[in-house]
Amino acid sequence: MDIRDNTLKADFNFILLILTLTIISLINLYSATHGLSAEGLSKTFLSQVVWYVAGWSLFGVITFVNIAIIKRLVWPIYFLNLSFLIGVKLFGKSFYGAQRWLDFGFFRFQPSETMKVALVLVLASVLSKKLTQGSLGLKDLIFPIIICLIPFGLTVIQPDLGTALVMGVIAATMALFTGINKKIIFSILFIVPLSLPLVWNYGLKGYQKQRILTFVNPGKDIRGGGYNSRQSKIAVGSGMLMGRGFRKGTQSQLEFLPERHTDFIFSVLSEEHGFVGSVFVVLLFLFLFLNLTNIAQLSPDPFGSLVTIGIGALIFWHFFINLGMITGMMPVVGVPLPFFSYGGSSILTTMAALGIVSSISRKRSIF
Repeated sequence: MDIRDNTLKADFNFILLILTLTIISLINLYSATHGLSAEGLSKTFLSQVVWYVAGWSLFGVITFVNIAIIKRLVWPIYFLNLSFLIGVKLFGKSFYGAQRWLDFGFFRFQPSETMKVALVLVLASVLSKKLTQGSLGLKDLIFPIIICLIPFGLTVIQPDLGTALVMGVIAATMALFTGINKKIIFSILFIVPLSLPLVWNYGLKGYQKQRILTFVNPGKDIRGGGYNSRQSKIAVGSGMLMGRGFRKGTQSQLEFLPERHTDFIFSVLSEEHGFVGSVFVVLLFLFLFLNLTNIAQLSPDPFGSLVTIGIGALIFWHFFINLGMITGMMPVVGVPLPFFSYGGSSILTTMAALGIVSSISRKRSIF
């Protein structure tokens, strides 16, 4: 079998994984939003179906765009997303005390979501030129740090610290993959703990401090700040081995579980399908990460490798933080679970990002 045949098979597996996660996520959301209501199918579920149709269409179009064209557009994409983030500060709509969205009437757009992909692309463009220069020194990191700090700061003031931190760890993952001087790594490991008191006193808002205190001592405020985490852990634990069954979860169906269609959507799956169902979905994500790693390794150019690593990091850190959050192993920071959490911006961003990876994978067959 030639290289072209192997590539087509790899691409089919990649698409099949994404399709499987899509179907499971929609079934889970159907249950989380109570499926049938007095008006018929829930509006939230139908909206997600529409977003997935749009997302898969976007995935298909981007798959057949030459990655060289995307490479030439990285800076326009970056600055366009920066302008959207600035627009949020000037004209954005506030919901639940946060100003994160641009309201277009038929669609609320969250620019910080698409900014993650824009950041991956521009960092891949900058860092790929340094892959052959050995490990990155301080001078090499100054420009990438500036590129990251601008959207990071614009996202923090929304406020959306969770999304800003995700941007930071994505950038750090890409830099580590490129190679950083060991002295810089040790310096960061030394400086970060020393800076924590300053961050606590001057960098965090009151509700953010409360989330951390609740995480450290979850029993202190179980009716207030600790309520979400407690209900989520009850839902996850009550699923036991095989789960309570589809649409039979008491925490979700009786509405004890807050934000069950967004941040805590995996708690619904764990309650209804138990440890077995949860492990199955985790394995699907693991196979997706392995597939992304394989595509990165076989990419014919450094830019494609770094883009794939960055998009893999984007999905991985959302997955890791969300699961840590719903199991009580991390503070509640409002990070959605890719594929599963409700939201048009999140779905379109994820599918567009994976479409770019699919384009990179297709390019391998040419060589």
